[in-house]
Amino acid sequence: MPSLSEGKATNLTRSLSALLWFASALCAQEPAQLSTPAPSPSTQAWDLSFILDGYFVPDSVDYGSPVFSADHNWLHLEARYNYENLATGSLWAGYNFSWGKSVQFAVTPMFGVVFGRLNGVAPGCEASLTYKKLEASISNEYVIAPSDSSKNFYYSWPQLTYSATDWLRVGAVAQHTKAYHTPLSIQRGFLIGFNYEKWETTVYVFNPGITTPTVVLELGVSF
Repeated sequence: MPSLSEGKATNLTRSLSALLWFASALCAQEPAQLSTPAPSPSTQAWDLSFILDGYFVPDSVDYGSPVFSADHNWLHLEARYNYENLATGSLWAGYNFSWGKSVQFAVTPMFGVVFGRLNGVAPGCEASLTYKKLEASISNEYVIAPSDSSKNFYYSWPQLTYSATDWLRVGAVAQHTKAYHTPLSIQRGFLIGFNYEKWETTVYVFNPGITTPTVVLELGVSF
């Protein structure tokens, strides 16, 4: 008669044999599923977006400013036109950082090359702080023109928004730019934005009640 320890060993051997038989049968039936590796971060898709701003400036030329951006993991790329100045383009590369859950902070330090009517280089940064329905964000840069230091300037677009619903945003905005001029060096005003799936549209009104307002109509899509 086998001892108690021998019985346990026999049961363990039988269990392991059954487990191995089941695993081999599963591998024989579905080799493709078991051999397919999990997607690595390097194979994740790009996040792309396109934004077109239409500027309607009193006593000046109206113009459009397109911005295309692409993000892949930590890498951020951007191409802009009529942003730093009219008839001027710029190409950017940056690194994405983000922290937090209930309070979310994201920052992307960047470096850009500016060319066209204005030529130079520009260190910049895009940052945002989000808490529940509130978001504070800023896009800024300092343009350096090596051939003429008098053309150096600081560009900034800070804004504060409140998401009243999933599709409606309201807030305050300011801008310091060289692309157009008004009696105020720092433009300030309000915004109203609407979201629908991957589309966003926003109306910005600068300097209301102070001087003739500048209106910016923005249309954006992500894909």
